Amino acid sequence: MKKVIIDCDVGVDDALALILAFHSPELTVEAVTGVNGNVPLDTVFTNIQKMLSFIQPACRPLIARGADQPLKGETIHAHSVHGQDGLGGAKIQYKDGEIWWQDYPRHASKLIPEVAYQYPDEITLIAVGPLTNLALALKQDPAGMKKLKELVIMGGAVRTRGNVTPYAEFNIYSDPVAAKIVFESGIPITLVPLDVTHQVFLTPRWMEEKVKPLNTPFSNFLIEATGYDIETHRFRNRDTIFLHDPLAVAAVIEPTLVKTERLPLRVETREGNYWGKIIEFEEGSEINVCLGVDAERFLELFVARLI
Repeated sequence: MKKVIIDCDVGVDDALALILAFHSPELTVEAVTGVNGNVPLDTVFTNIQKMLSFIQPACRPLIARGADQPLKGETIHAHSVHGQDGLGGAKIQYKDGEIWWQDYPRHASKLIPEVAYQYPDEITLIAVGPLTNLALALKQDPAGMKKLKELVIMGGAVRTRGNVTPYAEFNIYSDPVAAKIVFESGIPITLVPLDVTHQVFLTPRWMEEKVKPLNTPFSNFLIEATGYDIETHRFRNRDTIFLHDPLAVAAVIEPTLVKTERLPLRVETREGNYWGKIIEFEEGSEINVCLGVDAERFLELFVARLI
């Protein structure tokens, strides 16, 4: 079993990534940390608690609040994609009363290296939001962060178009300065950018043939959170649903799902049109970049864990 920390900004695909992680016997989730991103930090932290109450994990992870703003630049959110509540308006059914997590009293940037010290060279940190918490931890305790086994980061657009600007993806664009610090940290990194996450998506056919028949609380959550209309057989305002964050988790569960290439990368931190752009650069940091994926096998794994 691989020990992981999940650093997230819980929107819809983060929530699906949490379900996949906790439903995968290959992983032990030691901690879940929240960062401002898809929605404001207070909403992120509420959603972490909601999802853990929904999932009811056997091993209750530590949870901690992290950064509520980027190191530099304006705070942005993605309400248009994830809804005001970050969960697409899905109603989560769970019983109040029992606590399915352990509260950590300090900042997420303290928790991450603390867990790394506890399990040296064993922890994979899966980052599926802006990288502010990681950058703060690197500034405060670089030795502790070096105890991490690896970072698996969902973010960036390397050889494809961005989704916030033509050049930048949301997580990196939200805090390019933090991303630059993380990329240059020397910790082994696997990047899961839009280049590969845009190859994995749910279609109405998948929803009808694979998801609906499950009829579990988690498959029903997926239907509601993604705005799939079971009468019209269409998603609300889109044709498909990309599974960005679940793919980052799946790349840890089963690394053979993805094909990687080692590339020298740097993050553009000068303000302007290229803010947050990832650039292939001879003097950049060497990073394993996922550029290919066995999409069918990933989707089968993802749907099978909606139990």
